[in-house]
Amino acid sequence: MDIETQTLIRLFRQMLRIRTFEERVGELFLKGGTAGSMLHLSFGEESAAVGVGEAMHSGDGFTTHHRGHGIFLARGADPKKMMAEIGGKENGYCRGKGGSMHIADNDLGHLGANAIVGGGISHAVGAGLSYQYLGKDHAAVAFFGDGAMQQGGLYESMNLAALWKLPVMFVCINNEYGMGTRLDHASASLEFAKRAETFGLNGLEVDGLDVTQVHHKAHKLMEGVRNGVPAFLKVNCYRFHGHARKDKSHYREDTEEQKGREKDPILHLENQLIKGALVTTDDLEQVKSEIDSEMDEAMEYALNAFEPDPLQRFQDVFAPGSPEPLPVDERIRHALNAPIHEEFV
Repeated sequence: MDIETQTLIRLFRQMLRIRTFEERVGELFLKGGTAGSMLHLSFGEESAAVGVGEAMHSGDGFTTHHRGHGIFLARGADPKKMMAEIGGKENGYCRGKGGSMHIADNDLGHLGANAIVGGGISHAVGAGLSYQYLGKDHAAVAFFGDGAMQQGGLYESMNLAALWKLPVMFVCINNEYGMGTRLDHASASLEFAKRAETFGLNGLEVDGLDVTQVHHKAHKLMEGVRNGVPAFLKVNCYRFHGHARKDKSHYREDTEEQKGREKDPILHLENQLIKGALVTTDDLEQVKSEIDSEMDEAMEYALNAFEPDPLQRFQDVFAPGSPEPLPVDERIRHALNAPIHEEFV
């Protein structure tokens, strides 16, 4: 595919920003700076986030699964605010309430990450329905993993999207494993795009090694989506590490992981740029240095950010104007000091 050099460099930069950001997230975890005990990183899947993200427009909505840091970065997220959110800090995107798996930001179209397998898919369908009803020229994209292909909510969502001709695209990022179960041990058929076609969607499959191919096919499908033909894209990748940061993936042979990590979309594009004499190694080193500095600043920002006030946990939860609930210890004191009514004696 003939893509201009500047676009290729932008795709490379975006994928490397995601990889470097998640490296720093791993470091933050080891420093004890993350909120919660679970982190799910997307090493090896960067082409799905960037290739599809590049085909989206400003104003488009999207939902992600629990492995969605890269997708949000590809859609313009500020790594400082993201890192602060993962650290549970006040100046994060959700003021520390969302953490790694429940981050959201309406201004950038992020309708929410979801820790439930397939949990955010129907939300994208709802967004697509609202765009259609309000006459907005937007599309909604549901990103999810291959584990969601066994969830009934996906098929209900694809059926409604096709039935109502909604501007929705379903993107399955197939990293070959649902937690510790290999995909071919969980699904009798791996032809996911054909499943979508039976509902009336346009379906395509692409090798995630090449981000330009992911972008090409995503762009092709999105043209139809914006004209009322919902679509499904399966992006085949390999999850470089375990399911979560603590998972040593003992269920995989070392030789398999070594071979799988050869499917590196960042290294693949880097080699293309060098071999095609589109950039020099010095050019790429400069890009890497700039990204390292950006992500180092993001991690320091998160480490030095303020913890939220405990009472803030009740904000953005109840309807505007509702009185703030009393802390648990104060409610207990009130209960213990309350008069005992005779009917309860």
